[in-house]
Amino acid sequence: MTLSAGTRLGPYEILDAIGAGGMGEVYRARDSRLERAVAIKILPVQFSSDPVRKQRFEREAKTISSLNHPHICVLYDVGSQDGVDYLVMECVEGETLAKRLEKGALPVEQVFKYGMQIADALDKAHRSGVVHRDLKPGNIMLTPTGAKLLDFGLAKPAGPVSSLATLTGTAAKQSPATEQGAIVGTFPYMSPEQIEGKELDGRSDIFSLGAVLYEMLTGLRAFQGKSQLSVASAILEKEPASICSIKPMTPPALDHAIRRCLAKDPEERWQTARDLALELKWIAETGTWTAVSSATKQQLSQGIVWGLAAICLLLVIALVATLWFRPAVSLQPIRASLLPPPNSSFLPYNFAVSPDGRQLAFVGLGPDGKTTLWLRALSGSGAQQLNGTEGAISPFWSPDSRQIGFFADRRLKTVDVASSAVQVLCDSYFGFGGSWNREGTIVFGPTLRGPLQRVSASGGTPVPVTKIMRQGSIQTDRWPFFLPDGKHFLYFSDWISSRDPQGNGIYVGSLDAGERKLISSELKGNALFASRYLLYVRGRILMAQPFDADRIEATGAGVPLTGEELEERTSFWIFGFSASQNGVLVFQSAADSASRLVWYDQNGKELGQLPQVGYKDPDLSPDGRFLVVSSDDEHNGKHFIRIFDLKRGTSTRLTDSGDEHYPLWSRDGKRITYRTAGVVSNSYEVPSDGSGPPKILLKGDMHAGPQDWSPDGRLLFMTITENAFPSLGIYSPSDQKVEPFVVDGVEAKLSPDGKWVAYNAVGSGILVERFPEHGGRIQVSAGTGTQPRWSHDGRQIFFIQPDRKLIVVSFNPNTGTAGPPRVLFQTRIAAERGASWQYTVAPDGRFLINSLPANIASPLTLITGWDVSLRQR
Repeated sequence: MTLSAGTRLGPYEILDAIGAGGMGEVYRARDSRLERAVAIKILPVQFSSDPVRKQRFEREAKTISSLNHPHICVLYDVGSQDGVDYLVMECVEGETLAKRLEKGALPVEQVFKYGMQIADALDKAHRSGVVHRDLKPGNIMLTPTGAKLLDFGLAKPAGPVSSLATLTGTAAKQSPATEQGAIVGTFPYMSPEQIEGKELDGRSDIFSLGAVLYEMLTGLRAFQGKSQLSVASAILEKEPASICSIKPMTPPALDHAIRRCLAKDPEERWQTARDLALELKWIAETGTWTAVSSATKQQLSQGIVWGLAAICLLLVIALVATLWFRPAVSLQPIRASLLPPPNSSFLPYNFAVSPDGRQLAFVGLGPDGKTTLWLRALSGSGAQQLNGTEGAISPFWSPDSRQIGFFADRRLKTVDVASSAVQVLCDSYFGFGGSWNREGTIVFGPTLRGPLQRVSASGGTPVPVTKIMRQGSIQTDRWPFFLPDGKHFLYFSDWISSRDPQGNGIYVGSLDAGERKLISSELKGNALFASRYLLYVRGRILMAQPFDADRIEATGAGVPLTGEELEERTSFWIFGFSASQNGVLVFQSAADSASRLVWYDQNGKELGQLPQVGYKDPDLSPDGRFLVVSSDDEHNGKHFIRIFDLKRGTSTRLTDSGDEHYPLWSRDGKRITYRTAGVVSNSYEVPSDGSGPPKILLKGDMHAGPQDWSPDGRLLFMTITENAFPSLGIYSPSDQKVEPFVVDGVEAKLSPDGKWVAYNAVGSGILVERFPEHGGRIQVSAGTGTQPRWSHDGRQIFFIQPDRKLIVVSFNPNTGTAGPPRVLFQTRIAAERGASWQYTVAPDGRFLINSLPANIASPLTLITGWDVSLRQR
């Protein structure tokens, strides 16, 4: 249908037509409420006549409307009037890239500019669960402020191209700017999997962007043919001509970056648009792409004779100079993405580069929820699973790169790379890092609290190697890393109270167990020494600081090593990075490894997910409408408490200090309780409607984490005291009385009637007993388990097994009897150390689970030559 000027659709008045095609008509209009210009797209009639497609369209429209990005055209509104469905979008002034390409190829500097902007926009969309599906020059608008990405496939039919047999029409003879329709205007930019009708993900958009970049540089399409069938065949079977053969001044690195976008196999492409954006940025910043000016070309032409005569002389001079001098070469670091094995993912923070920089040891999470140790040569793409390493965490290397240390089954173990022989060295209840020197001594963190210990690499009885500075202190030392002399080592000391004679921070210790030197009281977490630099994380950014390992002191200021924020686990302060001693660095960015909150039914069917990334520690309000989370979505290294309205899709931040974790609803839904993770971990409460500031609820004890509220207003909390192992206590706010409850419990939830408590007994699994009086422990789990939760009728108990399976046990609250454990489904729950309460149960029985991403969405990043580049700054 065609709308005339003056027609009104809701509050929008049509001004004039902008364009029309098979995917709808577009008009310029005026928003009478806000007095602004908008663009209105009238959708094809099939959206109105097909209720399934219309419902899907509306769902996608809501998701896309949340994409707030400077290079994405904003979707303002969705409406329907008199059978006409329409979209209201930002009115973007400029010309389409298709129109610009009618004039020929773009200057290379514009290709970099627009390419980085489009890739960044795609990255934002992909991380929000949106795939464009129709990326082409006609959907890219060039404006005075840069590129704008239009039409996120909302009007694109959901079904794939049925078969190549239908693609027998002649190729369109129009320019890219005039092509219209679902196939003609889109087809030359389709990915192979899109043509074959396969399921699409963000890598399909990356292929399409590669085709667009190719055309921007050359003025030619990457895949050509006389018919749609021949174009499809070219996309599936042929490689486009080298860009350098068409435009010789194109830098080879840019040619390579685009050809990688156009790989037939999605696994061989850039795995995220962020990877591509960073690669384009790196190539642009090297300056090697700058084109030779016309004046320079003229000078070269005039001087060619003299140049030829001088070549011989220059060659002789160069030969002599090569023999007598070693000139400095400006090297740039090389980046690459490392993918986990098929059907697996990287367990966050659990990887280590060998000292010689040739291999990567990592813990892989399989589809069955089990973890094992893997080995990968960094020069290849395959990985080898190491037998006998089930349950492995925290790998570290021997100094000769021939063995790997790791923790499993509450023991410290090693595995020989060549023979795969596994050796048990000693007991280690936890595994908070290890380091191995050339004399065969291993320093490691074996316990939740206490000193680092040392043991021979051949096994034996471990002995303390750091000191606890005050009797009864809960000080814990973690994450050791040997310095080159093999005697001194870096480590992180945590959980130190104001009564202790030293503070938290990164230290250097000694095998003499007496020497200790503070490196920084401001830094937290693991640190290492590589290539004469101290590597550590500040505000989630990886830093490199010149460091004299002999004098044990910094010799310069720290500088950012990467632009990305790193993945972190604040409960025990571990960040995902590792480096060799010859310029090889592997790290895990927070963006690549960010988990998502995903809805599941009781059969494990995925029902949807929250578009936001960075939400953790979920807890649903008693009525199930609101969700409270700890959030690092502001990407500033801080964690806040947020309330998320599941009905409206909006969120409100409740706290400001930036160190808040593990929120919990009160029984009446009016308050939120949470804890901080500082030196003294206080418990706080804040009104859930934000009507008042937070106030301290429970002071003092270390990690006093709220667990649940009883119906009569008492708080069940977990604590780590100076004289005991983790335990559970009961706090009465009315009289501020604290009484012990369970001496070996770490996670607990009360039944809906408040008469029973299910908790994780350290080393024993999930138990149930009466509350508040003790009475007859009931074993619920067959083995160990974590994170127990109750159904809303109190007749089921859920918990997580070590292999990440969600288990259910029937429970009779009248008799206090439990049925046998039964597997509900396999999860990908983010259940690393210290990650309690990463799922919650809705009143209707659905589960909201903080789930690790699929393997294609969570690569590790490899950088080589970072140290040389750093010294050349």
